[in-house]
Amino acid sequence: MENIPNPIIINNFITESGAVFSSLPLSFTLSGLPLHAAPIVLVNHALTGNAQVTGENGWWNDLIGDEKTIDTNKYTVLAFNVPGNGNDSFVIENYQDFTARDIARIFIKGLKTLNIEQVFAIIGGSVGGGIAWEILALEPNITEHLIPIATDWKSTDWMIANCYLQEQILNNSSRPIEDARIHAMLCYRSPESFKAKFKRTVHSELSIFNIESWLAHHGNKLQKRYQLSSYKLMNQLLKTIDITRNSEDFETLISKSNAAIHIVAINSDLFFTPQENLETYNELKKFKNNVFYSEIDSVHGHDAFLIEYKQLDHLLADIFKAETIAK
Repeated sequence: MENIPNPIIINNFITESGAVFSSLPLSFTLSGLPLHAAPIVLVNHALTGNAQVTGENGWWNDLIGDEKTIDTNKYTVLAFNVPGNGNDSFVIENYQDFTARDIARIFIKGLKTLNIEQVFAIIGGSVGGGIAWEILALEPNITEHLIPIATDWKSTDWMIANCYLQEQILNNSSRPIEDARIHAMLCYRSPESFKAKFKRTVHSELSIFNIESWLAHHGNKLQKRYQLSSYKLMNQLLKTIDITRNSEDFETLISKSNAAIHIVAINSDLFFTPQENLETYNELKKFKNNVFYSEIDSVHGHDAFLIEYKQLDHLLADIFKAETIAK
């Protein structure tokens, strides 16, 4: 099946803050087997990602594809673009109208439009995993497996603080995307990762440290392909992950679901720390049996979920490579 964007229109959507949208475009991609012919895997993209999860331009094509971890010969892979993420002409200027839960509600409406009552798995890293948590809290029976990677069911004070700084940069800098990206890269990677990669070396032509050249490159690269409004929106979503906000407590919400929850942390993650993930796992174990915890061992920090594919393949094999797959 072709991995090309398809449009859905969500009509009369009202955000939790009360903003009214008579129509919201929701584009999606499908890859693998035809819809309703195989188990469905919903993949949620991260901050600068999109619905192109596999194929030539796929940001997760080392994990998803023909005979890969999520095998497109066995599964239907579905991914939505977060409305306003810059992959179509739709722009959300007032980013504060939206929370991660609003996006979860939009994705649920998208699933219902496609006549999907339940999927085999929902998987996502970083903010995409946070949206996955929000989906499960809203629709406890919507998936058999929840796989949140490098994320958690809530944004911590540390996460909110960094998102606040990102917001200040995006609203006040003369080079908002470049400067925000430079700061973000310090959170996406770890000090050990930088040390291993750069070793305090100097760029001979520019007469600056190679780490400075690398950060400037990433800032410039994102500025060329990413919209300021999209960055503001996605940063807002990252800050507002919290399945319990204006809702029931964590145990009450998650105990309604029979889904197996597979938490995948990264031991060097500075954004969603393994300590926070372990706290979530230990809390879940008090009232739920089918909960699993694993860690990616990497120096690369938060971004390791986009780098350590062999480890991810090993950690996810029991879910996606079982002899018998639920239909």
